[in-house]
Amino acid sequence: MPYQHLRLTRESPITERHPRRPGGFPPPPQNPREFGQQLGQKLQQAQNRLVEQNSPGFDDRKLLKIVLRAGEKAVPQFDNIPGVEIISQEANSVILAFADAEGLNTFESRISTLAQEGSVTRKDLLYVIEDFDRWSPEDRLGTALREQGWPESDTFRIDVELWPQERGDRRETMLQSFVDWAQQQGMERLDTLKQISLVMVRLRCRFHHANLLLNHRDVRTVDLPPQFGISVSTLLTSINQFPPVPSPEPNAPCVGVLDSGITAGHPLLRPAMGDAQGFVPPDLSSNDTVPNGHGTFVAGLALYGDVAARIREGQFIPTLRLLSGKVFQDDGNDQTEFVEKSVEKAVRYFLENYQCRVFNLSYGDLNKVYDGRRVRGLAYTLDRLTRELNVLFVVPTGNFNALPESPHTQYPAYLFADHARLLDPATALNVITVGGLATLTASRNAQRHPDTIEDVPIAQSLQPSPFTRCGLSVGGAIKPELVEEAGNLAAMRDGNRTQHQGLGVVSFNSGFASGTLFNEDVGTSFASPMVAHKAAKLLSVLPDASANMLRALLAAHARWPDASKQLLNADNKAAGRNNLLQLVGYGRVQEDAMYRSLEQTVTLLAEDRIAQNKHHFYELPAPAEFLTANRRTREVTVALAYSPAVRTTRLDYRHTKLSFALVVASSLEQVEQAFTRGREQGLAERSTNRLIPDDSRKKGTLQMSRWTFQGRVGDGKKLFVVITRQDAVWNGAQDEDEPYALTITLNDRENVNVNLYERIQTMLDVRVQNRVRLRARG
Repeated sequence: MPYQHLRLTRESPITERHPRRPGGFPPPPQNPREFGQQLGQKLQQAQNRLVEQNSPGFDDRKLLKIVLRAGEKAVPQFDNIPGVEIISQEANSVILAFADAEGLNTFESRISTLAQEGSVTRKDLLYVIEDFDRWSPEDRLGTALREQGWPESDTFRIDVELWPQERGDRRETMLQSFVDWAQQQGMERLDTLKQISLVMVRLRCRFHHANLLLNHRDVRTVDLPPQFGISVSTLLTSINQFPPVPSPEPNAPCVGVLDSGITAGHPLLRPAMGDAQGFVPPDLSSNDTVPNGHGTFVAGLALYGDVAARIREGQFIPTLRLLSGKVFQDDGNDQTEFVEKSVEKAVRYFLENYQCRVFNLSYGDLNKVYDGRRVRGLAYTLDRLTRELNVLFVVPTGNFNALPESPHTQYPAYLFADHARLLDPATALNVITVGGLATLTASRNAQRHPDTIEDVPIAQSLQPSPFTRCGLSVGGAIKPELVEEAGNLAAMRDGNRTQHQGLGVVSFNSGFASGTLFNEDVGTSFASPMVAHKAAKLLSVLPDASANMLRALLAAHARWPDASKQLLNADNKAAGRNNLLQLVGYGRVQEDAMYRSLEQTVTLLAEDRIAQNKHHFYELPAPAEFLTANRRTREVTVALAYSPAVRTTRLDYRHTKLSFALVVASSLEQVEQAFTRGREQGLAERSTNRLIPDDSRKKGTLQMSRWTFQGRVGDGKKLFVVITRQDAVWNGAQDEDEPYALTITLNDRENVNVNLYERIQTMLDVRVQNRVRLRARG
């Protein structure tokens, strides 16, 4: 019997987090005077290079590259020096700053004093410096340009990212100055994008413009625009096999598909269509004009989930309302507007007019393979909108198409290569990123000729798709978080080619007028809409759930497929677990108890806000028979989600850092006392039979782990979850209370004698009554 999920209330104490002891100032050099002399020479050489470069900029300040000593990761407070403004941290050891004449003079003066006297005010700022330099043309080359080189055509499009500016007037002045300069050099402005931490210009230019762009002071990176690639083959199924499709309920949740448009007249989509709009100028058509109908294919999966299963059931009954926003073209024509702008306009439109809060964006920029450094572009835009608008984005990892010559013999090792890493926007921290899972192994040739070896599947059922991409994201955050069916590939008899016919995902054909309702295709683009479908369905039972709560629920009900665990050697403890986290994340969502609790699988929900350097405490309402059982497997799953503010100018990309710990203690007072003093003197997280340790999961904004209990927890012991906040140090950052969502699932499926849900509900009711009595006495 299904039940509503239960609400869990935080315990009243809130304690100060025991602050880490500061690491102290960097050790002084053995000879401070000699160090000062060498540093002064390096600064002078850097200034000479800046003069030689003579690059234009919107003002007269110099762009100074400060190289930190090895091991220094925190951003030194160089902007405390008058005339110096830190604009970005580009790597662990590289700080970029604008410095005017006053700032450079102050640097020179302090270094000169150090060289002469061996000591100076704020000498710690000088001791962390290894070298000074300029931001070079090589530094400005984007990933795609490094790998592919400059286009050979007479004219080509290029994306230029400018340095972020915190002040809006400077941002506007810099952007206009650069556009004017580019046009004076004969380049054509196609589009601009202006956000707090992301300023971009798309230009049409010629090869002789390359050197000019790479030497412009205000240019951060120069790279090729996005590109796509999709292939489709067709499955035949008649519309006459299905009864008429009803319309969804009037209050049904919406799912937004941000893609290449939609063929709204498809008979299996039409009854559920709420609205379809185009957001790609100049032609604002909402139609899916792509030959392979990518948007229509994705829409079918977002609306119905597993379309192949619906075909087998013989009916299509929509429980969601479908909204379509055309935000990119995939027809080979130039798209002059940034997709970031189209996406933001679409999201704001559908949120304002339809209160749509779940969006699928099956988009991956093949020219932006994550290089292990900072998050940029569309990923940053999605992170920002998630926090601002309380919406959930679901995106794919992107497809890896550069398979080795013999993929079936090198699978899955090739998926961990650097060039197989995530595509933008899959690196975004506040979204759900979805990887691909293979489910089918018999290609069409194999089905036709079962007695001969025709095609050899690269992956077995429920192993990672041979084209999925791997994480992790910025700072080691777990990405992808989830996996879903994306199709498989098979090596053909000659061994040099692959095919996917019969191994793909089934969805809708935009060219249905020809008589074919369905298509088959492979790609992680088709895994993410199935997860978006599940997320939107959660709003049917939890209409007020935040985006954080949706993420937490999805993660709490995800599991690693056994076939993936065996393939990636998960039993080899840390190494196998890390392989799984890079390709599979937290696993595939199991729906059996996600929407409603069951008698022996109970989900508890909590949402709150936490201040900086504070702890929140939750006592789990675990009944005695759950804690004291012997030789019976029980599980506790904890998932935490939050959506922090982000900046592209820091390697510490997220401002707020939350984490959780599951601890075993005799009382709340014991936990409170331990976490007030600091964990080194108190309680550590329970590590026995723990799925994912704290140091692996806490690097992301969606964190999950599961604990298995097969014996007694301990006489008189209870279970507690502790939430901790510890922020990054950003100058000028606002210390607002950070909202979060917490999901806890207790599973005792081997106990058939006691209704776990009723026992927990009773315990929660007693807690409420006790709190009312305490308030009345107070």
